[in-house]
Amino acid sequence: MYVFDLLIRDGEALHAQTIERRRERLSELLPESIDPIRLSPLLQTPVDQVLDWVRTLRLEGIIGKRNDSKYEAGERSGAWIKHRTNREQEFVIGGYMPGARGFDALLVGIYENERLIFVAKVKNGFVSLKKAEIFSMIKKFGTAKCPFTNLPEKKASRWGESLTVEKMKECRWMKPELVCQVAVVEWTDAGHLRHCAFIALRDDENPAEVAREA
Repeated sequence: MYVFDLLIRDGEALHAQTIERRRERLSELLPESIDPIRLSPLLQTPVDQVLDWVRTLRLEGIIGKRNDSKYEAGERSGAWIKHRTNREQEFVIGGYMPGARGFDALLVGIYENERLIFVAKVKNGFVSLKKAEIFSMIKKFGTAKCPFTNLPEKKASRWGESLTVEKMKECRWMKPELVCQVAVVEWTDAGHLRHCAFIALRDDENPAEVAREA
């Protein structure tokens, strides 16, 4: 277990103390790391250098906290940030899930041996006005036929996100003629995207050439 903060000690609430002081109190309890408990170290290094290391190790990202910040339960005051080291690549849009301002998620894929393979439902990265603008473009490419050759998926995942036969009834299909840029944390063993976010539509890419990037 990696321990990085201390909020209560012997019944004393420490929320109003700064992160520096809370870390001092934590170090008093854990003067050194003894497995299975480890004190997560502070990274006293320039951020750019830390991010380079994180990318090299293919980790998800880093957490940054202002030294004099207090613990604000349930708040996003800007005193701390979560910085992901996402990778990006292009994907072909093959459909969407209907929702607010036209769609709830874009259905995207890549080509493998000239077959379009479904890899993700992209739900994040949209703002309301941009979503309406995107929908005005994608609805022009509607078709009755599903372009993905690996659908339907046989069973629902543990999160219920799989495109089963029943779930596909909600989908609206598109001719695979549009490409979008997507930020990706990682690929799953099943060949799907984990924690992906829309960045932009691309008009400079040939959909037929979009494949998984190394």
